[in-house]
Amino acid sequence: MVKIVASRKINAPVDRVFKRVSEIEKFVEVDDDIVHIEFLTEQKSGIGTRFRETRKMKKQEMITELEVTEYVENDHVRMVTDSHGTIWDTIYEVKSEDGQTGLTLTMDATPHQLLPKIMNRFMKGFFQKGIERHMDAVKTYCEA
Repeated sequence: MVKIVASRKINAPVDRVFKRVSEIEKFVEVDDDIVHIEFLTEQKSGIGTRFRETRKMKKQEMITELEVTEYVENDHVRMVTDSHGTIWDTIYEVKSEDGQTGLTLTMDATPHQLLPKIMNRFMKGFFQKGIERHMDAVKTYCEA
């Protein structure tokens, strides 16, 4: 398993930061790497929401289907996908810290096929850079 953690202190209220990481339809406004969102369920928020995200990865586009598995308003949201032989379990946590909002993203990548078991360890730096870039985009958006 590969674990990636990234944190930011954001000069914005907790509810604004939480909305930016949990309002799926706004993802394309927050992060330039996300180019399209398609809902696979009638609901667009909360536990059980399923959606397809199209993301730029260098010069290619990658499509991933995700599901919201936990949702506690102004606390945390968890999204899980099984993609490319790996279960990607991502949780965003927000909390008030000295007049700012602390945002922490924790991603666990658990491979269940042979090639990802080998490759994910070598790709950890690439994954970390992508997560850091995403967190910077959230911070910039929330502070604007």
